[in-house]
This record gives sequence, C-alpha cells and structure tokens, in this order.
Amino acid sequence: MCKNCHQVFRGHYCNNCGQSAETHKINAHFLWHDIQHGLLHFDKGVLYSLKQLFTRPGHSIREFIEGKRVRHFKPLSLVVVLATLYGLLYHYFHINTFDGAKNSDIDFEHLNEWFATHFSWVTVGSIPIYTIGTYLVFKNQGYNFVEFFVLNTFKAAQRISVQLLTMPILIFLNHTSYIQQYNNTMYIIGIILIFWTNIQFFNKISKIKAFFLTLLSHLIFLICFFLIAAIALLLFGKL
Repeated sequence: MCKNCHQVFRGHYCNNCGQSAETHKINAHFLWHDIQHGLLHFDKGVLYSLKQLFTRPGHSIREFIEGKRVRHFKPLSLVVVLATLYGLLYHYFHINTFDGAKNSDIDFEHLNEWFATHFSWVTVGSIPIYTIGTYLVFKNQGYNFVEFFVLNTFKAAQRISVQLLTMPILIFLNHTSYIQQYNNTMYIIGIILIFWTNIQFFNKISKIKAFFLTLLSHLIFLICFFLIAAIALLLFGKL
C-alpha cells in the first residue's frame, strides 16, 4: 500500500501518485542522499547543467526546450539557487560594486545594500527584459516567448556562475580603484557568453546573422532596462 495516497499497487512505484514503494527513515544519510540527487547528482543536477552551459550551451538549451530535460536542473530553480548564493556572499563580504560612482542624486550606499539583499529577485526580474529583445528579433525562428524566457534563464545561470567563480577576485578588489575595471570585464564576458550561446542555439541561420541579431536584441534589452531603471528611480525617490 502506498504511504502517500494509500493506493494498493504492485511494483516499485505507485500507479496513482508515483511515489516509490521504498521509503527510508529521514536521517543524516537520507539528507546527504537528497543533496546528492537533488542538487549535485551528475545526471540530474546543477553540475550537469553547468557543465552543459560551458561546453555546448546553445545546443543543450535547444535540446532542453525540445524535450531532452530529465538530466537538467530546472532552469529557474538553477538561477534562484546560484543568485541566492551570490547575494549571500556579496552581502557577507560587504562587496560594493558602486564604489567610485559619483552622483549626488542617488544614494549608492543604499542602492548597493538593496542590490545585495535582492540580487536573486533582480536577476529573475531581468530575464523577461532580456526576453523582450530576444523575442522581437528572433520570433521568426519558431519559438514562443516562454521558450525564449527559458533560453535567457539558462544564460542568466551561466553568467552568475562566472560571477561566483570570480568572487575571490571581486573580494580582493573590493573598495579599490579597480572595481570598475572588474565590472567592465564581467560585462564583456557576459556579452561573449550571450553571443556564443545564441550562435549555437539558433543553428538554422548563419553565424553572422545570429551575431548581428543578438547584437540588436541586446540593444533592445539595454533600452528597456534603462527605461525601467529610470522609472524605478523616479518612483522610489531616486533611492
């Protein structure tokens, strides 16, 4: 009998709710097993998805959208996990990427603290803005808005992963005059990853066309982003 829905069944899994016939006592071994298979298991977790995003990003994302999903960690969950970790480290080490910014109308110290504590939300919130540009430029490639959202979600996870890997450098440069150079470098790396991923993903068009369409989609993103940022600054009293 199923311990979850009380359905009588034979076999390894309940034919009503899908729960396994074997349930184990919740203890330290159970927790470690859950961590391994939920987050770190090579076949169904973060490590597999990240490996794909840095070896064959566009191809793996296209395959995910087309149905090859069982080995991947869910894209939005992946972004939330990575962004939450980054936000915690950013806050713990008192990172300030706005050091050196000069504008009497904006409280950059408050903005930086808000950014640290809301990094996960900011990251997730930026994905639809990226998707607007991608959809407008690539809408003739046979994908809908939600599928483009998934594409950009994986790309967000890709960029955050690089930020996490370079966190020791950021900590070392924190509160120095080189912080802006670090920010610029991260931006350039992010752009390169976007172009690389899109050129692989949109494999039905030439690489040159995919390159220029990606450039156009990013320009649309920047326009939308700065418009939304300007409106937010006005609504919140310029922070």
